[in-house]
Order: sequence, then C-alpha cells, then structure tokens
Amino acid sequence: MPALVLASTSPRRRELLARIGVMPARIAAPEIDETPLKGELPRDYVVRLARGKALAVARAPDEVVLAGDTTVSVGRRILEKPADEPDLRRMLGLLSGRRHHVWSGVCVVGTDGKARVRAVDTIVAFKALSAAEIDAYVASGEGMGKAGGYAIQGRAEAFVRFLSGSHSNVVGLPLFETRALLSSVGIPLG
Repeated sequence: MPALVLASTSPRRRELLARIGVMPARIAAPEIDETPLKGELPRDYVVRLARGKALAVARAPDEVVLAGDTTVSVGRRILEKPADEPDLRRMLGLLSGRRHHVWSGVCVVGTDGKARVRAVDTIVAFKALSAAEIDAYVASGEGMGKAGGYAIQGRAEAFVRFLSGSHSNVVGLPLFETRALLSSVGIPLG
C-alpha cells in the first residue's frame, strides 16, 4: 500500500482530507514560483501550480504525492492572496455584489510517476458589502493569506448569497475529485 505525501502546509487541506478518512504519512512544502504567467487563465494557472507542486516534492518509489492550488477569479483576473490590508479591501470591493469563480487544481503523482490532474470550478456570489462590513472583515484578519481574500468556512460565509459547485473546493480542496484521484492510485479511503 502506498504512503501519501501531502505537498501542502495548509491546515485546511489536512482537515479536508481527514473528512474522507485520509491522513498523510508526511507533509512537504513545495518550493515553486506561484506568479501567474502573462495572460494565463485561472483554470490553467491552478492546474500548472498543482502539477508543479506535486512534481517539486521528492517522492520515494512507494509514495504518492497529492498537491493542490486554489485561486479566486473575477472574469479573467486572478485574485491571489492579499499582499496587505489595502489589497484585501480592493479584493472585497471587487467581489462585493457579484459572482466570481473559485478554481482549484488537484494533482496526484502515483507510484508510477504519472501526474493525474483535475480542475474544479465553483461559482460563488457575494451580497453587496457595505463599507462597515468590509472594515470589520479586514479588521478580523481572517482574509489574509487566503486566495481571493476570504475564508468561506469562517465569517465570510455570511457574505455568500449563492454557491454552485463544490463547497470543499472553496475551502481549498475539492473532495469529490480528490477522493477519485487518490482511489485511482491505491490510497485507501475511510
């Protein structure tokens, strides 16, 4: 039975894996450049990063590597993690009162060395946010370090008026697709 290496230090991804009964044998922090390429579409961006992260981690012959990347997009514009509070305010202003996409790329490298990748898109619509709501959310600090500047599993869930697709994708790892990929390479599921 292969051992699972999670190529992510995200506590959210570990929590999500636990929901499907999967515990990684080890955690690795992949070192790759996450800068979007000029003109790169959000789907292509997350697929490239997920594959890059999975392949950047050293793997023993009996190990399977799982990596993922999630981003938020408004149209073709990729919203990465906010650099600072003004950037977070800008992002929340862009998301206020409109639909956006949450894209995740998930990659599994099996014991055969082959990379298997899936892309998942979830559509989310925020209510129109008041200046006071944006101020309070920024002050909470919750949006820092999160793609698109928000955490749906936290206070920002109250901003969501519509969601179509995978909720776990918005948290950071689409479980349906992840489960299928892990099963395909022999990782036992709980």
